[in-house]
Amino acid sequence: MLLGDILGAEADLGLAPGFFQKGGQNLVVSSNVTTFTGNIVAALPRHVSGYSLRPYLVGGFGMMHASSTHVGDVLPLTTTMPALDVGGGVTGFLTRRVGVSWDVRHFQNLGGDQMGFFGPEHLSFWRANMALVIRP
Repeated sequence: MLLGDILGAEADLGLAPGFFQKGGQNLVVSSNVTTFTGNIVAALPRHVSGYSLRPYLVGGFGMMHASSTHVGDVLPLTTTMPALDVGGGVTGFLTRRVGVSWDVRHFQNLGGDQMGFFGPEHLSFWRANMALVIRP
């Protein structure tokens, strides 16, 4: 993330292994969802937040790739779709240069391919994140 006094830009890459797998159900052998988005960030001005937590809003567009493999290779899924994400979080610095950021984002695809009689894909989920922040 590159952040000025109020506005900034960010690239976000996320991988969620086992996304379509659940507990003891062994129908889905492996699965994952990967997201890659470019975002605009709007933060509380630095002079207002001072040395406390600095809240921000984030939103943008990118791509979402979903794949899964089932037992017997029945109904395999591999698709890449346009996606959007929106969310917010806070950043706090522990020292002058090192801090921690927490955020929550909602991801959703923007359309999808028609998959036979199942209809178009629709994938929507929330993600919570914690990150190390280093200020130059």
